[in-house]
Amino acid sequence: MVLAAVDLLLVNGALQFALSIRQDYVTDFPFWWQRLPWFLLFSVLWLVIAMSLDAYDLARAASAMHSVWSAGGAVLLTSGIYLLIPRLTPALPTRRVEMLVLPLLAISSLAVWRSIYALVFVQPAFHQRALVVGAGWSGRTLARAIAESDDNAGNPYRGTGYRLLGFVDDDPAKQGCEIEGIPVLGTRDELVRLVRELHPDELIVAVTHAHTLSGELFQAILDCRELGVPVTTMASLYERITGRVPVEHAGYDLYVVMPVAQPAGHRLYLAVKRLFDAAIALIGCAVTLVIAPCVWLGNRLTSPGDLFYYQRRIGQGGNIFRIVKFRSMVMNAERDGDAVWAAENDERITPIGRFLRRTRLDEVPQSWNVLRGEMSLIGPRPERPEFARQLARDIPFYRMRHAVRPGITGWAQVKYRYASSTEDALVKLQYDLYYIKHQGIYLDLQILLKTVQVILKMQGR
Repeated sequence: MVLAAVDLLLVNGALQFALSIRQDYVTDFPFWWQRLPWFLLFSVLWLVIAMSLDAYDLARAASAMHSVWSAGGAVLLTSGIYLLIPRLTPALPTRRVEMLVLPLLAISSLAVWRSIYALVFVQPAFHQRALVVGAGWSGRTLARAIAESDDNAGNPYRGTGYRLLGFVDDDPAKQGCEIEGIPVLGTRDELVRLVRELHPDELIVAVTHAHTLSGELFQAILDCRELGVPVTTMASLYERITGRVPVEHAGYDLYVVMPVAQPAGHRLYLAVKRLFDAAIALIGCAVTLVIAPCVWLGNRLTSPGDLFYYQRRIGQGGNIFRIVKFRSMVMNAERDGDAVWAAENDERITPIGRFLRRTRLDEVPQSWNVLRGEMSLIGPRPERPEFARQLARDIPFYRMRHAVRPGITGWAQVKYRYASSTEDALVKLQYDLYYIKHQGIYLDLQILLKTVQVILKMQGR
């Protein structure tokens, strides 16, 4: 919110300055009020484009170089689109000054601001200092997530958030040791003393099976809360910093993996989403008809065979349906009839199919599935029954992803690579369950913007 507020102030200030250079521009309030749509349109364009270019990814914002680079690209794209829009922007004959002054002033001011942001907000005063109860599997997983340096992990607190002071664990073998670089400071008997001495901002309970907490440890945690220290669980913090639900650490706590109660407006959201799906699906079906001849010709020249590819997938409630896509692999890619994971640089993919996958155009015919109500535009990707049965045996709560309609794109698709193993499927399930738990208009908008970014960068597989 701090980033967005100051960014909007600076980019609109740059627009105001660019306009003030013009001889016909008046600075009194009535004239400015009449021109308010100019600034509102510029602000909306900026927010949409900046979000799609990850300008508000806090992990990137913690690095001055990455932050300035993404913000600069957003300024150039926003300014270019803005100056091409008629009627709602300044008159065309007078835009020569704005074409130069607006992007230059916006980029320079944002570069200074975002460099200051990156310098100030990584200081220790802005860290959330936490003490972790439990140095076992859950505690180690949390420590790795907080220390994660991979941009793809989506950790918004890297460099700007959590600092673990230490672990508290009753295991005598762990006393005095370091777990994931974090010291074990004592046992449950010393928890209250450590809180009094270290003054943590938060106490994190990292125990997979919370019902196994001893009465003494539970009372110590309550004593810490009485001292004014907020208490949270590993699952909720992990979810917050990664955008994933740690299903393997949920135990028997259903609240971790699914929304226990839906908000009052959830039915309205589902109705609006279905109307939006139908509208987009109609457009998608029209696009399918337009590009189908080109796809057919490309496949005809490089890998003759069917235009479309049909495959059984699992939908909402575990129901089986046939998904339709443009064929991107050679005919009879699974000759022995056994389901095979698609691999990176898969030799079965045709030349035209590689382009279709990178641009996600092979997914466009699924608009027909959306129109029929078998799929949605946004949701977990539908899996093949053969893989789903195996994954349900190996991964806890896997079938929970069938609680909603599957989608053409989803949170897992824009946050993680293509799944080609059980390990990848586990990570994607964590993202899918996060979407099911938090689905709403804002999260859907995020997914749409990131999908556009994936398409433009040709990052599909």
